[in-house]
Amino acid sequence: MPVSAGSNQADISQRLQYQKGGLGRMYWDYRDSQTFRYLKGPAVLDAGCGEGITLEKLISLHPDWNIEGLDIDAENVSICKNVGLPIKHGSLYEVPYQDERFDSCLFMEVIEHLEHPDKAIGELARVTKKNGHLVIVFPVDWAMYTARLICLRFKEATFDPGHLRQWKTSDLGTVLQSCGFEYIKAISLPLPTPFALHKLVIARKK
Repeated sequence: MPVSAGSNQADISQRLQYQKGGLGRMYWDYRDSQTFRYLKGPAVLDAGCGEGITLEKLISLHPDWNIEGLDIDAENVSICKNVGLPIKHGSLYEVPYQDERFDSCLFMEVIEHLEHPDKAIGELARVTKKNGHLVIVFPVDWAMYTARLICLRFKEATFDPGHLRQWKTSDLGTVLQSCGFEYIKAISLPLPTPFALHKLVIARKK
């Protein structure tokens, strides 16, 4: 998937890529629909919401829920505000919400960019209610690269997304446990390993 605006290659924007349609958009919608199944409402935080495409879809699906976005990138915040999305400008290392504010936190394609993922997950644990859900999605980089080449998306395939780590669900389970979450399960999207493009991990606040 495209990465955040504001990087040195910000012409690869999420909204422009999504507007292209085709298989990329179909898969993006599929990924989101599968992810949304594990969110508990009515209070949901899309942590690191980017340009707000997933946030926009979630609000449309649950108009009666209290759904908010958070992003550190000022350009992303501006894009979201321009389309009327509820968003705060802030860091995942100091989430600007009170304790136990949300029933669920969505962490979509963010963890692979972070230098201190345990600190961010700890903050999300703080703002999540007891028995609330943390839903994490991260890409399988080699599979995404191969899929883009097959689909002739050469610009996206050669784009450096700034990923600092290729996560494994076993490693993530250890971090979740240390931050106060109970690991529930992991799902491969769209097909089981070795055909997974993304991993979807669901955890519950202890």
